[in-house]
Amino acid sequence: MQRPTLQDVLDDLTTEASPHLVEPLADDKIRCVACGHRCVIFPGQRGICRVRHNAGGTLRVPFGYAAGVQSDPVEKKPFFHVLPGSKALTFGMLGCDFHCGYCQNWVTSQTLRDDAAGVRPRQFTAESLVAAAQRTQARLVVSSYNEPLITAEWSAAIFRQAKATGLVTGFVSNGNATPEALDFIKPHTDCYKVDLKSFQQKNYRQLGGQLKHVLWTIEELHKRGFWLEVLTLVIPGFNDSTDELWDIARFVAGISPEIPWHVTAFHKDYKMTEPDNTTPAMLIRAAEIGAEAGLHYVYAGNRPGQVAHWENTYCPHCNTLLVERHGYLILRNQITRAGDCPGCGHTIPGIWN
Repeated sequence: MQRPTLQDVLDDLTTEASPHLVEPLADDKIRCVACGHRCVIFPGQRGICRVRHNAGGTLRVPFGYAAGVQSDPVEKKPFFHVLPGSKALTFGMLGCDFHCGYCQNWVTSQTLRDDAAGVRPRQFTAESLVAAAQRTQARLVVSSYNEPLITAEWSAAIFRQAKATGLVTGFVSNGNATPEALDFIKPHTDCYKVDLKSFQQKNYRQLGGQLKHVLWTIEELHKRGFWLEVLTLVIPGFNDSTDELWDIARFVAGISPEIPWHVTAFHKDYKMTEPDNTTPAMLIRAAEIGAEAGLHYVYAGNRPGQVAHWENTYCPHCNTLLVERHGYLILRNQITRAGDCPGCGHTIPGIWN
């Protein structure tokens, strides 16, 4: 008997899409609105993500499995203003609506798009994943490793259970969202990290997306009250020009100077092996640009102990050292349970308690 293909397995691990994330069209066609591509999908066909598909006029979407589950430091996501030092039970599925050539999770994200990608999923219930979070003493449950927007129904099911037990919930996303998707996940999702990969549309076209969609998502997340942190992977020769870093920093600061901006180090991976790896000096330069642009909380990542003070959180009012970090290790945390600076009483934005 022939072993089922990965596509067969994934098609079995599905449920009907939320009515909030699908629009019926004529002749059994459907429009998926889970991500900014807004794919019109004909019967028997798939969206750009490859994992949301039209089965006889019904949109079937991933459900009931994970391709990776791990209890990580929350700083690895990275969320620096969410329960520092806590564990985040992180789960990921398969597929993505982008095709970034440097993706570090390509074996899961590029499933059904790249023959070399793909791992066999393991079935879970929402209850079992929340139980795993409790067993590992995690304080958060986070959807990551692939693009969570395209598996939003499964995330919402898990997050409902997680929030009922007092856990914080979050997305780690490329930010290619829609109003419908943000409306759908908002009741269940506390925090959201967006990768702002470039400030040039030509670069986003290469990655499979559109800059304007990601900029819209960042603005909307802030308006809608998600806790938001933004990350830019600094890639030499791709997005590291002084002008582009200034454009990104000004954009984020223009929404709110209190949004944390993470600038992190690229290393050669997957199909992008020509650029040099990012040096600590490049990260420090990017962080200094963020601070000069008016951002109160700028962090340099992936180079523990090599980026001067840019791993730490300081009070923007009195410059008291509040959270001292070395990579994912919290050396000191002086923020009060109310989220205030102990030196001057200034309120530090984030989720602290």
